[in-house]
Amino acid sequence: MMERGFLEMEQKVLLCDTTLRDGEQAPGVAFGLHQKEMIARVLADAGIDELEVGVPAMSGSETKTISQLVALQLPVRLITWNRAVLSDLQASYKTGVEGVAISIPTSDQHIKHKLKKDRAWVLDQMGQCILNAKKEVGYIVLGLEDASRAEFAFLTEVLAEAEKLGVDRVRFADTTGILEPLKVFLSLQELVRVSKLPLEFHAHNDFGMATANSLAAVQAGFKAISVTVGGIGERAGNAALEEVAVALKYSLHHAVRFDLKRLNSLCLMVSLATDRKIPRAKPIIGKDVFTHTSSIHIDGIMKDFENYQTFPPESVGRQYSTSFGKYSGRKTILRLLKAKGIEFKQENVEDILMKILHQTNQLKRPLEEKDILRIVVSAC
Repeated sequence: MMERGFLEMEQKVLLCDTTLRDGEQAPGVAFGLHQKEMIARVLADAGIDELEVGVPAMSGSETKTISQLVALQLPVRLITWNRAVLSDLQASYKTGVEGVAISIPTSDQHIKHKLKKDRAWVLDQMGQCILNAKKEVGYIVLGLEDASRAEFAFLTEVLAEAEKLGVDRVRFADTTGILEPLKVFLSLQELVRVSKLPLEFHAHNDFGMATANSLAAVQAGFKAISVTVGGIGERAGNAALEEVAVALKYSLHHAVRFDLKRLNSLCLMVSLATDRKIPRAKPIIGKDVFTHTSSIHIDGIMKDFENYQTFPPESVGRQYSTSFGKYSGRKTILRLLKAKGIEFKQENVEDILMKILHQTNQLKRPLEEKDILRIVVSAC
């Protein structure tokens, strides 16, 4: 019974994708309608829980594009992002989306030094917009901008008011990416304790901790995580969908509804759409992350892949491979030659190893099988 209850609790953690909103705020990124449709379809088919699809108030063309996404009737909730301004919401209503996210400033830095307002004004705007939205849409997310720099007392006041107004979920935004996992876990537990509303964590990656902070938020009791494909987004980006989803399953052992096998092709598609290359060592999706070069590692995974991998690459649409370089060693080369049925003289092995080392230094990359076989042929 305890196990069943634990799994039911896990399944309430939503993956809320904002690739088509916050992801498109990355420098130089602008999706066309066809690209947005492809990304939205793949995410929906793979089991994403929610799609934040844009900001209608930006322009008439943005409103039209979002309306066309709504017309696809995808099996997922679509929401838009809005300031706490009635004209923003009216633009969203025209699209036909099921839900809206209403963003309010919560730190004094933003309230006083960006908007030149006070906390009373924020609460008043929030109330007007939420009451208005409840007449038009079926789902409301209240976004707390710069919540990581807000006073706890004000956050609790906002949460209490949001509950009275009937908000469906509250988004805690680490807008400047200033938090670290321990602080996330310790401080956000208190928010969970005082809030009856489900909470969402929206991380930014300015210090490279977006994924870790998102997991810490889940451990603190948050029920939703904001993500983007490949982690694209404003400045250093957001929490990466592929990292959060895989870590939820294999690090926190949570049930994940999203089809992890779709991650590799999805990330490649977004990479092409944004003209942004995926770094070779990018977790989950990088070219090298399931490639083993050291002879110790290769020997280990040949015996049992769990010696050096915590989850099978096939689970995310990948395969493990080996490459050859400075640390490949005699054993690895001999295993390759034997597998290929190549006869060689023992006295040539050292010469082959030296040539491999030289070639690796020259090319500045690990060698592939064809490179090794070419060296072997020339040496024998």
